Amino acid sequence: MDQASKFYMVKKRALPEVLLKVAQVNALLGAGKAKTIREAIDAVGISRSSYYKYKDDIFPIHEKIQGKTITFVMEMEDRPGLLSNVLRVVAECNANILSIHQSIPVNHIALITLSVLVLPNTDDVAELFEKIADAQGIHNLKMVSAE
Repeated sequence: MDQASKFYMVKKRALPEVLLKVAQVNALLGAGKAKTIREAIDAVGISRSSYYKYKDDIFPIHEKIQGKTITFVMEMEDRPGLLSNVLRVVAECNANILSIHQSIPVNHIALITLSVLVLPNTDDVAELFEKIADAQGIHNLKMVSAE
């Protein structure tokens, strides 16, 4: 795979401020809250050159992943109802569950692979990821593919 076409999922807090501001400019322009690039970059406080350097490189994950299948892998404590809670979170976010694979628990930890179809009305995938990751009993949640 060409190095230029690789994607990484990074938590918002780890991003440099300039990238967050570029995303804000794109959001202002996309929502029609700014009519020109100049107006948007002035509103968030970045230079035109910074915007043009990164404008195509940062976007909300949901924007580029609609209609794709994402696969999560997680370690989950072997507790009654925990998988059901995770599946409820996925359903509440309006994503379609395509497959679930659960290993036999070892030392009270099961490995779960969950494939989900992201629909046009699916909530923000980053929020879905965060809700699953924050659930008590979930360990080492990773997104392994988006196809």
